[in-house]
Amino acid sequence: MKTAVIYARYSSNNQTEQSIEGQIRVCREFAQRNDIIIVDTYVDRATTGTNDNREQFQKMLKDSDKKAWDYVLCYKLDRFSRNKYEMAIHRKHLKDNGVKILSAMENIPETPEGILLESLLEGMNQYYSEELSQKTLRGLRETRIKGNFPGGRVNFGYRVKNQKAIIHEEEANIVREIFSRYANGARLIDLANELNERGILNKGKQFSTAVLYYLLENEKYIGLHTNRGVTYDNIFPAIVSKEVFDTVQKRILSNKYGKHIQDVNYLLKGKVFCGYCGKPLRSATGTSANGTIWRYYKCSSIKKRTGCQNESLKKEQLEQIVLDTLTKAFTEPNNFSIIVNGIMELHKQQLSDDTQLRILEKESQHTEKAITNLLTAIEAGIFTDSTKSRLQELEEKKKELEEKILLEKSKVKTSISREEIETYLKYAIQQSPKPLLDLLLEKVVVYKDKIKIYMKYIGDTPSNGSPDKNDTPDGTDSVRGFLILSHSIQIERKLPHGGRGGKRNYVTYIRNFSIELHL
Repeated sequence: MKTAVIYARYSSNNQTEQSIEGQIRVCREFAQRNDIIIVDTYVDRATTGTNDNREQFQKMLKDSDKKAWDYVLCYKLDRFSRNKYEMAIHRKHLKDNGVKILSAMENIPETPEGILLESLLEGMNQYYSEELSQKTLRGLRETRIKGNFPGGRVNFGYRVKNQKAIIHEEEANIVREIFSRYANGARLIDLANELNERGILNKGKQFSTAVLYYLLENEKYIGLHTNRGVTYDNIFPAIVSKEVFDTVQKRILSNKYGKHIQDVNYLLKGKVFCGYCGKPLRSATGTSANGTIWRYYKCSSIKKRTGCQNESLKKEQLEQIVLDTLTKAFTEPNNFSIIVNGIMELHKQQLSDDTQLRILEKESQHTEKAITNLLTAIEAGIFTDSTKSRLQELEEKKKELEEKILLEKSKVKTSISREEIETYLKYAIQQSPKPLLDLLLEKVVVYKDKIKIYMKYIGDTPSNGSPDKNDTPDGTDSVRGFLILSHSIQIERKLPHGGRGGKRNYVTYIRNFSIELHL
């Protein structure tokens, strides 16, 4: 006698156990009619069939390796899978284990015609799933276009009434307070503790720094909602101003790679990495023998005792090495000439570019045409409040476009000489190193005795913000080429003191680096 296991599944929380019970009942009736013994049951609840990331499904596939049963019995094939490619892969897995898939509700004969019918059903299942997904996405898109709440979790500060997101004024005042105080330097841990002490809850739960970060980075609070690359500004009424929001984002970004210290700017923040473990180097502080506070770049793995062998570097020393190297590369005659040539070419394009003028003129033509059509309709006796309002709107738009066209035509486009560009670039380098780093620096990879500096305006290096696979002690560089320099710095390190109450001793030694500038 043949044996089988039942696999049952339903897709959403809107369905219940009755769906599972119904599937299992029909499968057992099918097994009884066909003299099949059911030996086990696998059930996935509220899981999609469009992929195989299902706990009981994966367990069933693994158990089939024991070759202890002959069939997997489903209510319909779409309960097993709605992806025909994964269906083929898992069918092959089961077939290799001597297991066949049966459908209790779809009479598929074991003939060549049955193979065709089975393929047709699998294709229809995937078609139904993808069509349903498209309809759902289309419906949600229409919901967003109409300015209705699209569903999901309602953010703190909002409520939903008649399908519209409205401001909950009491909570909104808390949101404004959080944004304002953080923008003015308050710490998140202090804000969270204070809110919790005041008994203010977020959906019944206390505030944490993680919750506050999520709140502060959420663009819904300035009235924007982005979904699938499209931004909607008609769903959520703004609670805070864009100016405050932007100030907050700048502070969050500045704190991303280490603790924020007032009036201390880590120029390499987010761009410097450990050559051994690949982790970012973060800001750190230390005090010398005479009480001077030093700032460092330190691998974040060292504190966690992961075995990383890297050492911290003084902030000023590492930044000066990078700046000196980039400045030397930037002002090298060949490189400098390439950059100036590029700026000259871009300037020439801007001088000859009249794209904006042509866009305005074309829009003006369309407006003129619309006005003419409306006047024709009015002359034919079609005159309503709508036509009157539309005509007034178009007349105002026409006047606005005429002013913009005149302004665009009156612009004086001044040519800049090569000498002026060279003078400005050299002055800019001397005045502020930050633009140089932003424009040219891809990343810095630090080892104990070597520093790799990657420039992003030329090479073939990745731009994902982390060292590539060749940045290992025994790896080989695949970058197009590099220039090796040398640099030595003095390091002051404290030695263990000689007993209770003894003073700490400090020793100064020379640390040599080879500087690899990857072009």
